[in-house]
Amino acid sequence: MKRLLFTTAQDAEAAFYDALEKADLDAMMAVWADDEDIVCVHPGGMRLAGTEQVREAWRQIFANATALRFSLRHLRKIDGMTLAVHSVYEQIAVSGEAQARHPVVATNIYLRTETGWRMVAHHASLAPASPDGESRRGKVLH
Repeated sequence: MKRLLFTTAQDAEAAFYDALEKADLDAMMAVWADDEDIVCVHPGGMRLAGTEQVREAWRQIFANATALRFSLRHLRKIDGMTLAVHSVYEQIAVSGEAQARHPVVATNIYLRTETGWRMVAHHASLAPASPDGESRRGKVLH
């Protein structure tokens, strides 16, 4: 499989969400760095490290075959020369459901490599509050 060249972190992020919506494992893994130090945390899940664990988790998610649509809101980003950190609210719509699911807050970290920008970390969790200011009181852990 030929590796795509993502010339910006934004290009890599767009490819990440496109692969997620299409449930395309090869396209998803093309976004990730080929490195054993990559990390992925899905909502409520354990930390996955390395390409094998990350690939297997995405394979299992995609095997579910639920069509998802992502709407990103309230993007905050820090873009440097070799590292980019993006924080987003993911509003997820599931095919066949009238109402969107609970929002997810995600942090995506991209590294500029010799083969272009690649994801090195994705950490997603259920959002404790709406990005529009609707508060949901909960216990702050740290």
